[in-house]
Amino acid sequence: MVTSVPPQAASHRPLAVRPTLRDTIEQTRAMAWRALLKMRRNPEQFFDVTLQPLLFTAMFTYIFGGAVAGSTASYLPIIIPGILAQTTLTACMATGIQLREDMDKGVFDRFKSLPIARIAPLAGPALADLLRYGIASTLTILVGIAMGYRPGGGVAGVLGGWALIVAAGWSLAWVFTWLGTIARSAQAVQGISMMIMFPLSFLSNAFVPTQTMPGWLQAFVKINPVSQVIYACRDLMNDGQFTAHVGWALLGCVVIVAVFAPLAVRSYARKM
Repeated sequence: MVTSVPPQAASHRPLAVRPTLRDTIEQTRAMAWRALLKMRRNPEQFFDVTLQPLLFTAMFTYIFGGAVAGSTASYLPIIIPGILAQTTLTACMATGIQLREDMDKGVFDRFKSLPIARIAPLAGPALADLLRYGIASTLTILVGIAMGYRPGGGVAGVLGGWALIVAAGWSLAWVFTWLGTIARSAQAVQGISMMIMFPLSFLSNAFVPTQTMPGWLQAFVKINPVSQVIYACRDLMNDGQFTAHVGWALLGCVVIVAVFAPLAVRSYARKM
């Protein structure tokens, strides 16, 4: 007599062989390669990290430069790190949206029967998205230099700021990855992500000095993790200094990953 196992119960059965750390790394790399192939076949996924940096850098600089800093040249050291953070934050949203779309299409159903680490299907796309963050950050810096931005931190400071922005983007992507596992549709992920992205990016020090803001808003800006990343990026790119802001920004990235990566994996495992 054969006893059937309900599909829901089968999906929660423990794996016969638990993947080792080496297996998890290899499986994550395989999932990252899958995500890169998907990007190559869908080049429109790069529109937000290629066109947006060009438009936002030029638009915000020429509109607000004279009013905020007196000239566009004086405004570039303020706006370039801000645009870097905003562009990367916007690019992070796509991680959760694409994840939810794949889950809705049944792509992740194939992973249910595979003895792979539960974090691999989530960490793989996040790892592949480092390419998107790198493209967005590089284009923003190049556009700023073409417009007259001359970072005082030199090559080392620019590379440090670039690396910090990419790392911050990867850490924040786990927030949207978690949203992708709990939301009911890709449209819901996009709507919730926009409600998160706009306060974090616009209620920050990205575009204007915080001294002009009301006291209650200054208090929010100080605890805004995006503000810390922008402060750190300015210290690195404009001054070439590894300040306390850099340390706080890196610590914030670690905390975000430590909180939201387990939440995303747990939520994803429940749906398996």
